[in-house]
Amino acid sequence: MKRKHIIVLIVLVLVGLIIFKLSSNKRILEEKKQPEKDTLVRIPVKVAAVVEELRTINLVKTGSLAPFKEAKVLAPMAGTIAQLKVNLGDQVQEGQVLAVIDTRLMQLDLQKAVSNARKLERDLATYTELLAGQAATQEKVNELRQSHADAINQVAQLKKQIADAYIKAPTSGTVATKAVEVGVFANAGAEIATIVNLSQAKVQLNLTESEVYQTRQGQEVKISTDVYPDAEFKGKVSFISPQADETRSYKVELIAENKQSNLLRSGTFVYADFSRQTEQKILLIPREAITESVKDAFVYVLDQDKVRQRQVKTGIESGSSIQIISGLKAGERVVTSGQINLKEGTAISISK
Repeated sequence: MKRKHIIVLIVLVLVGLIIFKLSSNKRILEEKKQPEKDTLVRIPVKVAAVVEELRTINLVKTGSLAPFKEAKVLAPMAGTIAQLKVNLGDQVQEGQVLAVIDTRLMQLDLQKAVSNARKLERDLATYTELLAGQAATQEKVNELRQSHADAINQVAQLKKQIADAYIKAPTSGTVATKAVEVGVFANAGAEIATIVNLSQAKVQLNLTESEVYQTRQGQEVKISTDVYPDAEFKGKVSFISPQADETRSYKVELIAENKQSNLLRSGTFVYADFSRQTEQKILLIPREAITESVKDAFVYVLDQDKVRQRQVKTGIESGSSIQIISGLKAGERVVTSGQINLKEGTAISISK
């Protein structure tokens, strides 16, 4: 009887062990079926939307100065520079002799050509008289007449070359560069000097499509510069490009007065105040969204749960916001905090 009880007890223990093992295996299988936990590290950031606003803006544009007139003085013929009559910075007048090319050999050639022309003139007169007395042929007279004409042309050419040896200023202005010295051989077309006319200043700038349609030829503009903060120069619109460039901007030129007391020089940055306001729709983002410098700006744009780095072109700053001229669209979201830990394609989580 006791043996029977022992056998039953052993069977029950074995059944219990089997049930426990099966239950344990089932739990392990269910755990394996569970999806793996997301172990990807996400960088917490703050974001803001790109907004479009209608703003009233004072139309003040930046531009740079170019010479009113700039002319390169070129050698009309090859030769050695015998005289150089100007130095850098000299003021010259149109038609003034700046340099002289050595003409000694041409002078000798001219003397020979003049002597030959005179001889042919005498021979032509003699043979013309002989022809009248039937002592010469018409062919000989025609030959001498052609030779005399060629000699006259040679004399005229040599005189022209000698006159061209006196190199003159094509415009009035200041000698900005001097490329040769006395004794140097200059080829035909070689640059001798550059003359810049600063009697007036030419301002070059770009206007947007909405701005250019509110600008007219001859419109008065106030010109100022950081170099002379207390001075104001009067200008007028002298040229408006009929065609936009690849950035949808229109080139505009202004002619401004130039004062000797506050002389504006080529290359100076200036501000052109068109003395009016204009309404524009502009895109704005928080200033802190910009990374690097404003000149080489880029932002991080949300792309689902990641960020993409994008180059942008910025415009005016308004309080804590900055205008975006190109690179973004209204409604897109940009990172405003946490950029230091980001790179292209970084996974992020948005903090409140």
